Amino acid sequence: MDCSRLLKKASLAGAFFMSTIWLSAAHALCPVPDSVPVFAVQRVVDGDTLRLSDGRSVRMIGLNAPETGKKGRSSEPFADAAKRRLQSLVDENGGQVGVLLGQDPKDHYGRTLANLYGRQGNNLEAQLLAEGLGYQVAITPNVALLDCQQAAERSARQAGLGLWRKSPVQPVGQINDSGFALVSGQVTSVQRNNGGLWIELQSSLVLRIAPDLLRQFDVSRLERLKGKSIEARGWVVDRSRRGGLRPGQVRWMLPVTHPAMLFLPD
Repeated sequence: MDCSRLLKKASLAGAFFMSTIWLSAAHALCPVPDSVPVFAVQRVVDGDTLRLSDGRSVRMIGLNAPETGKKGRSSEPFADAAKRRLQSLVDENGGQVGVLLGQDPKDHYGRTLANLYGRQGNNLEAQLLAEGLGYQVAITPNVALLDCQQAAERSARQAGLGLWRKSPVQPVGQINDSGFALVSGQVTSVQRNNGGLWIELQSSLVLRIAPDLLRQFDVSRLERLKGKSIEARGWVVDRSRRGGLRPGQVRWMLPVTHPAMLFLPD
């Protein structure tokens, strides 16, 4: 076996070892309630959604898995792997999961929002994040496991696991479609008005923090970001589909739902 193959094998073994270490500590990092209602799973829909035998569709809190192929579109990288892994976690737990409803128990699609647990008390969202099979997301008020899930994603990112093998962070100038994205760019302006706080990146994308969310942010720090490079994540919206753009507006907007959705320079 040549040297390059040995190094590759060692690298993969190291990544697996680091992931195993994190997963062994996950139970301690994630707050686990004394008792969680257990329900049978009818089927796994994708990497972050499943349907229970009682008919409820459950969207996992804090995790956004890559999109599986729909309407003729191909699956995003690691989407099918995330779905298979969630199915295996359900199977390992006898086809059942613990379901802990979020503080906000429904999304705008009518799906149930919940943290899911295995029979040993392991949080399934954190497990998938630690294996690089989804992105950590934070949407107020469902942020009870934020620290745990951030640590899980960080471990996968540092080890280059799953979707972190190749950086998924997209320069803002390359945005050409709506949907979930990790983006990076330099701040060209920061403005505040009745619509909230607006952070524009390179005349390509504007981040919006709604007025009712501003109290969660360090606004004075955000107002000093001009000229600095930042990373943001969330669901990009094409404003040209909402009746056209006003003069001076950029086409793409990303609503920021929690401070954890921004990575700011020190």
